[in-house]
Amino acid sequence: MATGGEKGQVKLLGVTLSPFVVRVCIALALKGIDYEFIQEHFMQPKSELLLKSNPVHKKIPVLIHNGKPVCESMIIVQYIEEAWGNKAPNLMPKDPYDRAIARFWAAFVDDKLFPSMRAALLGQGEQLQKAVEDSVTNFFLIEEALRTNQCFAGKPYFGGDQIGLVDIALGGLSAFIKGVEKATDSVLMDPEKMPLLSAWMDRFCKSDGVKEAIDSVNPAEYMSARSALMISPPTAN
Repeated sequence: MATGGEKGQVKLLGVTLSPFVVRVCIALALKGIDYEFIQEHFMQPKSELLLKSNPVHKKIPVLIHNGKPVCESMIIVQYIEEAWGNKAPNLMPKDPYDRAIARFWAAFVDDKLFPSMRAALLGQGEQLQKAVEDSVTNFFLIEEALRTNQCFAGKPYFGGDQIGLVDIALGGLSAFIKGVEKATDSVLMDPEKMPLLSAWMDRFCKSDGVKEAIDSVNPAEYMSARSALMISPPTAN
């Protein structure tokens, strides 16, 4: 974890397997913010601290900054940018239109892409096939955005020359994507059909501040968690 003098003031409640927690870890690492990671336990009773910090949804991740909790992964990422805006890199575009576009695609990842992949992970038979097809369609839409959207086209990251909001939203799911592919014996992101997206993912995963957070999650763990997920939904958002 980065050293920046904040440890004790910044705490993160999470589970290392959660792609939503990975997002927050990436944002904190990129900003160089030191923090204490408090491990919750997958499929076990939630801690009193989690229930107190997020009484509405009772889910991870929760960032606690100076005793004040912030919930929901992408809200936390935006909070990190605003609270530590003096630290590079900028996780949000300065231009209002570019910022709106970034929020749109971050929401697309959460509202369309992740649900289709989770349905693939939990599905069987025709439901599995449809969920895989939906996921591939969603990835194609992101590939097309990388190709044609003026905010992204020709740039190394969705955030331009630096990693930004959409990069964290999608890239935080990288291990989950691989885990779903492995668990379902499917290809969701075909390098030949989605060259821009595949190249972006490779570049993102090798970036400083990202690799350590992503490497902490073994995609194979999603296979062992699959049966448990079928019984109860993940405690993350």
